[in-house]
Amino acid sequence: MKIAFLTLGCKLNYAETSTYERGFKAAGLEVVQWSDKADIYLVNTCSVTATSDSKSRNLIRKVHRVNPEAAVIVTGCSAQLRREEIEAIEGVTRVFGATEKESVVPETLALLGLSKTAGLAPGRSGVFGAFSTGERTRSFLKVQDGCNNFCKYCTVPYARGESRNIPIAECVCNARKIAQEGVKEIVLTGVNTGDFGRSTGETFLDLLKALEEVDGIERYRISSIEPNLLEDSIIDWIASGTKFQPHFHIPLQAGTDTLLRSMGRHYDTDFFERKIEYVRRRLEGPGKPLVFFGIDVMAGLPGETEELFRQGCDFIKRIRPAFIHVFPYSRRPGTPAAEMPGQVPDNVKKMRVEELEKLCSDLHSRFIEANRGIKEKVLFESTDRNGRMEGYTGNYIRIERGYDPALCGKIVDVVI
Repeated sequence: MKIAFLTLGCKLNYAETSTYERGFKAAGLEVVQWSDKADIYLVNTCSVTATSDSKSRNLIRKVHRVNPEAAVIVTGCSAQLRREEIEAIEGVTRVFGATEKESVVPETLALLGLSKTAGLAPGRSGVFGAFSTGERTRSFLKVQDGCNNFCKYCTVPYARGESRNIPIAECVCNARKIAQEGVKEIVLTGVNTGDFGRSTGETFLDLLKALEEVDGIERYRISSIEPNLLEDSIIDWIASGTKFQPHFHIPLQAGTDTLLRSMGRHYDTDFFERKIEYVRRRLEGPGKPLVFFGIDVMAGLPGETEELFRQGCDFIKRIRPAFIHVFPYSRRPGTPAAEMPGQVPDNVKKMRVEELEKLCSDLHSRFIEANRGIKEKVLFESTDRNGRMEGYTGNYIRIERGYDPALCGKIVDVVI
């Protein structure tokens, strides 16, 4: 029996899909491309924006057209938030919500008359543990799920539930499994990674120290950590010389205190700027690479006047991130922001997105130029791109060179 997987959204979704895939493979199913007329399609959906919801629905309809006789299994955030709507789509066989992820493999197998016992074993934490495999260089390891922040614009707490984490022992066990695959780098993923420990009483720093001891893994990256949870003690420990790279993804969302307050964020611009400065002070220095900061920014939040937008751009220029993940604000039903006055027209959002993307391009180019002449370690990936290969430095600068299979999955010194 053949199964195909389609995934939308964040790296957390991709890690979870990879875990489903391993479970179905263990049960004897053959994994194929979605266009190969599979017997089962598993669609892992996203609902972070209205566009994501629409793409999720269209993807379900597309796979049903490819093979109307196939079973279509749907999970992910859209499945949680819009279950009845998803269930009503022609061809959908079964929908799994946020609390049913460990049931996806065994219940699907049972539904199709296959073994009920093959597939995934429940995690000891009651949280669906996941990690991606299939690449020789990098894996995404889920350590946390859910969020308790309830920012005024966001549906994630409703889609993924309250903040909870996988115990350190289980995270370490999964990291060792990743190392056994020959992977050299792990990216720690979660909805709010720094909130690790809320459900087990452990700390994020204790997790980092435990993962540091896993043999075979040579590099770690931390993704999506709120600035108020990136504690100085974490930075001080990383600065002492560890496998954790000078690369941080820190959501900003808005560059003015007015918008941060109205959206219910837990910091102001002064705190954010001081956090960036502290990280730079501890991790940068003569001969060292500059720290890569990726930030999230939304354009067109309710109440964002032209003046506030300009102030936000000025703030971003001042803190000098290496990259800006730009998103137009999406009005999500059921969120407080959807009912706020001062909704920004779509055409204005579009212009602001374009301006922020241009700013991102300029900042990224300046970041690369500022690192010129510095010796850094590059982990080369295995994909042959028309006779070329690429890899990334510790501070996430992409390096290209002629394809050499001997370098695949290897870390080598390169002058940027």
